[in-house]
Amino acid sequence: MKQVNIGNTNWKTSAVALGIMRMEALSPADAAKALDAAYDTGIDYIDSADIYGMGNSEKVFGEALKQSHVNRDQLYIQSKGGIVFDPERSHGSFVFGKRYDFAKKHLIEAVDGILERMQIDYLDAFLLHRPDPLMDPAEVSAAFDELQTAGKVRHFGVSNFNPQQFEFVQENVDQKLLINQLQFSIMHTGMVDFGMHTNMTDDRSIDHDGGLLEFSRRKGTTIQTWSPFQYGMFEGTFINNDKFPELNQKLDELAKKYGVSKNGIATAWILRHPANMQVIIGTMNPDHIVDSAKGADVELTKQEWYDVYFAAGNTLP
Repeated sequence: MKQVNIGNTNWKTSAVALGIMRMEALSPADAAKALDAAYDTGIDYIDSADIYGMGNSEKVFGEALKQSHVNRDQLYIQSKGGIVFDPERSHGSFVFGKRYDFAKKHLIEAVDGILERMQIDYLDAFLLHRPDPLMDPAEVSAAFDELQTAGKVRHFGVSNFNPQQFEFVQENVDQKLLINQLQFSIMHTGMVDFGMHTNMTDDRSIDHDGGLLEFSRRKGTTIQTWSPFQYGMFEGTFINNDKFPELNQKLDELAKKYGVSKNGIATAWILRHPANMQVIIGTMNPDHIVDSAKGADVELTKQEWYDVYFAAGNTLP
């Protein structure tokens, strides 16, 4: 599988990562099958968060890892923390927070809980899950230092941070922030739209993100793209969805050309961008994991990338 460097480092890993948000719905045996399928197709990066399945996704992962044929040292395991979940609003895989909390105590306890649930000794990366407006940067710095010194976390990053928030954290911690996990897909293209509609007054010219794409490229930050097959936030997938006939027709055409699935083309579309992105897929179906991952080895032409962009309802100014 195609490899990417995480941040401006020599840390190379698979261009596709397996997100385990939905793993809480599986038995450990079925979860082990998903892990085996992912690793056999070249995926060596696991993404989680302490709130996924209210912690149960990580518990299932810990048991599944013992039943799979994959060793912990063959994987890069990442998790996120900083959201205090709200049990009243949460159900199954969908977990919602009642506040964000970047206090040193909370972050350290979050990592300790992750390691215990996953039954591992360290994380390859730990990300601040969503920006906490009440953040005390000194506490974040102290937490990172303690976690790194104790050998519990090797690398750090953030998730869903705009450039100013990213810089604010980076200026106050000694560790290099290597990752920013962001929503980006064929049907979530705001970071691209804004750049092409510069100096215009239409809706797409509005900068919602502070120039995140160019900022990340200048910093050498790896953008990990979540929900690569979704439209909206949690509305559902655009793959084989009657709401998007033109897009699915184009995906089908390219899938036949390259001998992969539509999901594979959606993966390839993201990875065709030169920003050194990594795609996080969230399916727990072994066949779908393989189908989606195969797209990492497809390189669309520039025109094909634009054709998919147009088929999703976009235009050039």
